[in-house]
Amino acid sequence: MSAANSRTLWQRALRWARRIAPLASLDALVVAVSLLLAWSARAATTPLAFQPVLLFGAAAVGVSWAVNYAFGLYHRLWKYASAGEIVTIGTAVAVGTFFLLAGDLLWPGARPVPLSVVLMEGLFAFVGFVSVRYRGRVWSGFRWRWRALRGQFPSARTRVLIVGAGEAGQLLAWRFLNHRGGEGYQVVGFVDDDPGKQGMRVHGIPVLGDRHAIPDLVARHQVALVILAIYNISGEDFRAILEICQETPAAIKVLPSVFDFLSGRNGVGPLRDVRTEDLLGRKPAEIDLEACRSLLAGKRVLVTGAAGSIGSELCRQVAAFGPASLVMVDNNESGLYDLSVELGGKGEEGGLCYVVADVTHRGKMKALFERHRPQVVFHAAAYKHVPLMEAHPDEAVRVNVLGTWIVADLASRHGCERFVLISTDKAVNPSCVMGATKRLCEMLITTADERPGTAAIGGQPSAVGGRGTLFTAVRFGNVLGSRGSVVPTFERQIERGGPVTVTHPDMTRYFMTVQEAVSLIIQAATFTEGGDLFMLDMGQPL
Repeated sequence: MSAANSRTLWQRALRWARRIAPLASLDALVVAVSLLLAWSARAATTPLAFQPVLLFGAAAVGVSWAVNYAFGLYHRLWKYASAGEIVTIGTAVAVGTFFLLAGDLLWPGARPVPLSVVLMEGLFAFVGFVSVRYRGRVWSGFRWRWRALRGQFPSARTRVLIVGAGEAGQLLAWRFLNHRGGEGYQVVGFVDDDPGKQGMRVHGIPVLGDRHAIPDLVARHQVALVILAIYNISGEDFRAILEICQETPAAIKVLPSVFDFLSGRNGVGPLRDVRTEDLLGRKPAEIDLEACRSLLAGKRVLVTGAAGSIGSELCRQVAAFGPASLVMVDNNESGLYDLSVELGGKGEEGGLCYVVADVTHRGKMKALFERHRPQVVFHAAAYKHVPLMEAHPDEAVRVNVLGTWIVADLASRHGCERFVLISTDKAVNPSCVMGATKRLCEMLITTADERPGTAAIGGQPSAVGGRGTLFTAVRFGNVLGSRGSVVPTFERQIERGGPVTVTHPDMTRYFMTVQEAVSLIIQAATFTEGGDLFMLDMGQPL
């Protein structure tokens, strides 16, 4: 072994020793005190010699170090420990006590210490190990409550009512009570519809009633902030609770996803305002991840319109499945650059390729297909703003219809396995130019798949034998966060003070999230047998 390697190993060993030495020293102290307490308790009734106990104590320290190390008790961040770690500590103590009992019983001649001393030492050691490791959390909570009792928190604290006394609610309350940033809030209570929780306490905070008690509780306790902390709630229940909360003068906030919440740098996490997607009247559609992975993993994938809201989310989700290559095409160079920064501008060496191109430029697109030979194509490039397309119908036809024809034809001629068109519910009995062009695209795609053994849309057989390209289209309604959705229009009208305008008094709107829409697209590509037109059950209208 070289001198450099020897020095590196020595440095690592030194760092390791420095890291565990404080906790190991405390463990040795815990074992010594535990054995002393056990010996004192037994000696109070039966005189015992102390020297054998001293020798046994040295062995007990060694055993505890070895067992605690084996159970990983020196490799944990105890600041973030949970109740599960207590079970691990208990198991480690039980194993250590077993070895000590075995050694005591197998000791030649008379046993050095009575069995009762070994058992009591194990019990005391368990309490000591838990106390040593959880002292930081206990002290933090005690210090926070002591500051509150001494009036060191702001006098004008925001009084909070938490809706939901489940996992999310109790986690939020705990962070209010124990983390920096929570001193400006005072949680007066919980609200939960579960009768079994009502009248109980969570972290010392009472569960005051169900959702219908919110207006009375806000008035009685002078609540300034109501936080909705319920995961996996249906849109119908969420809207019902929100309507009740809106009857009060209190501000309304929503606890974000657990990942966003736990990543909060200010202690209590990034509480946010109510968003439109919170009001969805159904659970998001679930997809078969394994089927999607089998379709995309190791494949060459091309996405047109990659800089758009749908296209960019498509690229994110496709990239997560590990394709051999992902070619992203758009004529919006700014949006494409932003996407490259987000996904990583690794270029083709990293399997990601960003191409600035117009899908109606057949020569450029043909060169692209010849170079990359995509196996799966998602065609999201399109004009979708209805008023502008009414004013420029020629552009709508050129990009939506001609662009789809060119990309689909090239996909079939170059042996692409699957082609997925992103369509819209405006293609149903279209009453606008944009909807009519998307309907033409759907007809083009479904017609292309009606000729078995012929892959080329132009009628000329491709060089690829067999069934050829499987064509499919996915149709959905308003996508929350999509640039072509009606939601941003509604939000701008509300911000200006109204009115909110719709195309007809009886108009009904359905919505889904961008992530859900893209999941549906990928699922459609997985399940299609060719010539399919997929539509999502959008649930109840908003």
